[in-house]
Amino acid sequence: MNLSTLQQQFGAKRPQSAAFFQQAKDVIAGGVNGNLRFYHPFPITFDKAKDAWLYDLDGQAYVDYLLSYGALLLGHGHPVVQKALQNVWENQGTTSFGATHPMELEMAKELVELYPSFDEIRFTNSGLEATLFAMRLAMAYTGKTHLAKFEGHYHGAHDHVLVSVNPKIDTSGEHTAPDSVADSLGIPDYYLQHTIVLPFNDWDACEKILTEKKDQLAAVILEPMQSGYIAADIEFMSSLRELCTTLGIILIFDEVKTGFRITLGGAQEYYGVQPDLTALGKVLGGGFPIGLVGGKKHLLENCSPLHSQKKEDVVFHSGTFNGNPISLAAGLATIRYLKEPGKFDSLVQRTHKLRDGIEALAQQYSVPMTTVGVGTIFNILATEAEIRNYRDLGKNRNDLRLALDYLLMDNGVYSKPLNRFSMSDSHGPAEIKATLEAFEKSFAALGQLVTV
Repeated sequence: MNLSTLQQQFGAKRPQSAAFFQQAKDVIAGGVNGNLRFYHPFPITFDKAKDAWLYDLDGQAYVDYLLSYGALLLGHGHPVVQKALQNVWENQGTTSFGATHPMELEMAKELVELYPSFDEIRFTNSGLEATLFAMRLAMAYTGKTHLAKFEGHYHGAHDHVLVSVNPKIDTSGEHTAPDSVADSLGIPDYYLQHTIVLPFNDWDACEKILTEKKDQLAAVILEPMQSGYIAADIEFMSSLRELCTTLGIILIFDEVKTGFRITLGGAQEYYGVQPDLTALGKVLGGGFPIGLVGGKKHLLENCSPLHSQKKEDVVFHSGTFNGNPISLAAGLATIRYLKEPGKFDSLVQRTHKLRDGIEALAQQYSVPMTTVGVGTIFNILATEAEIRNYRDLGKNRNDLRLALDYLLMDNGVYSKPLNRFSMSDSHGPAEIKATLEAFEKSFAALGQLVTV
């Protein structure tokens, strides 16, 4: 058995998904509406979901750990979200005012309570928009034009940050001074020249680069946990906070993945470190599109129309669907549910139970895999080496992990190949049991690949 054989078996078992893909690729570029959705030989096409389960066109069921890339913290079609949406139709009567409405203030108050770094907020429609807007605020406030980001960190598909997300190591410079490498065709040279790349979890190297570039840098943006699961050292985070303050550099946390999933107050609560600005998304919308920038008043006020009567002195920010009632109602229902005593703690406990079970099975079947993560997110790495940053991921056996993913899909577990695992409130004892049974079958079949 090898990876190619597993992919062929995968395709043969899903004729309806195969047929759909053949039609889709004629009218949709590549057959998918996002490059990350594709995997060989074609992605599964799903037509139904309920609770923690997905159902494909071929009638097969899967325990879902993709959860719309982590957005569905309560699972699919949770009753409290359904009720909140029905209330929108009954009370607001529309999906979008394109104008101010009371639910905006309700959500703002909830977030200011949960995130101590928030004095004020502004809603956007996605995490991408949130990171872009946070960067604009930082550059406007400081008057500087360069941005520092970390190698391997993803902040959405816009030009200034689509840099050194998945670079080839042999063309990326030294670990202590990474080069800026475009992750797409069409990235203007300007952004490569104005984006400084930093090594994650290497404080000495970061301190050197930031100090040297302080007069150019408006902001440092980072995922406080790379890809949502590789945690920064606590000392690294506190040192970064202190140095940014000293050098006059705005510190931006991209908590689109980690917000409400590490703790309800995000990774910043976990670390006890307050950034100047934070980007949120995913869980915040309870399954609907949303984003948000929250942070210090002296920064957010620069986008206020009350800041100046001259529009050229104000940071522009707008969006037709910003803070729409559908996204806010679903998000408020999700957050308030998770704030109920014991709800979030129970979810974390179930996550640890699943991880413990996976690791025990890996040991039982002599498969060199371990789980890595905090809170309700984790990933499975095919290595026993310590993983602290992007370059360490080179030690991971992607062929082995990919083989596991195809086996898991054939055994009824879905997270998309090489993706992290996210838990939801809908993952109960039955789902955990089914998942561990799928892992046992998959690990048992991996023996041949492990020794290759």
